Amino acid sequence: MKSAIVGLGVIGNVHKSLINKLGLNLVAVCDVDEHKLDSIDGVQKFSDYITMLDTVKPDVVHICTPHFLHADMIIEALSRNINVLCEKPLCIKFEDIDRILSAEKSSSAQLGVCHQNRYNKENVFLKNYLKDKNIVGGFANVVWNRDEKYYAQAEWRGKWNSEGGGVLINQALHTLDLMQWLVGMPFELTSNVSNLSLKNVIEVEDTASILCFGEKNFTFFATNAGCSDFPVSITIKTDSDVIQTFKNKVFTSDAVFDFDKDKNVYGKCCYGTGHQGLFADYYDCIETGRKFEIDGAEASKVIRIILSAYKSLGEKVKI
Repeated sequence: MKSAIVGLGVIGNVHKSLINKLGLNLVAVCDVDEHKLDSIDGVQKFSDYITMLDTVKPDVVHICTPHFLHADMIIEALSRNINVLCEKPLCIKFEDIDRILSAEKSSSAQLGVCHQNRYNKENVFLKNYLKDKNIVGGFANVVWNRDEKYYAQAEWRGKWNSEGGGVLINQALHTLDLMQWLVGMPFELTSNVSNLSLKNVIEVEDTASILCFGEKNFTFFATNAGCSDFPVSITIKTDSDVIQTFKNKVFTSDAVFDFDKDKNVYGKCCYGTGHQGLFADYYDCIETGRKFEIDGAEASKVIRIILSAYKSLGEKVKI
């Protein structure tokens, strides 16, 4: 199969490294900044992704561009029956969810979205551990630090029209996705979002709290205004146990489960190590015709939660 990448920023280069690591066939790359193409050899290079899709006709295109570009790029590729593996978020507007799902339904290709934390060993364990448990509810928090220098690295960051939000849609999306995956998709929520530390720097929120109501309820807190990056934690209560998970560890009332630390970290440490497992699974699905689990409908769940949280303004809203 022929693979191509659109977007050669930090995450695009993670995709490039993993494509090579897995022995896949990268044939083309695309970026509007042609300087990013200079150091890449052995593949076709493009500055326009439509031209790349029509010229190369890849079997799989990896979309690694700023958030606001994802929806249209997904739809263009699917309309050509080209399989898509897109970085999060799926999109940043409610109306784009329906557009993407419609394009997915009309296409013979598969859409996959990089919610790679579902492939982390501790989260795979926790999902299986909870299968026969009666969940009461859950709580998760993400306390990180993103300062003015971080937002200055790229013009699209920190703006509603291009990033689509702040800590929720960027840094905390993966943990919020894990919560709905483990506890269940909520029907309603109440949320408050605010900018506590970067009022003159970014338009979007740096802090958010959400109460999620469904068959099982959960509470979520995220901030980029921490004094440092702290470990993400998830706590889930069942009728007989309290389970807490951190990176490479799961604690229950009776035991501690340790998982070998994966030394092969690609990109920033906060990306985790799940990309390799996700890539391998996605490409196996394409080869065998098996359905990839994190498709448009599945990836849209966390987007619906996030966009509803932005809409809430402290009032209960339906998702």
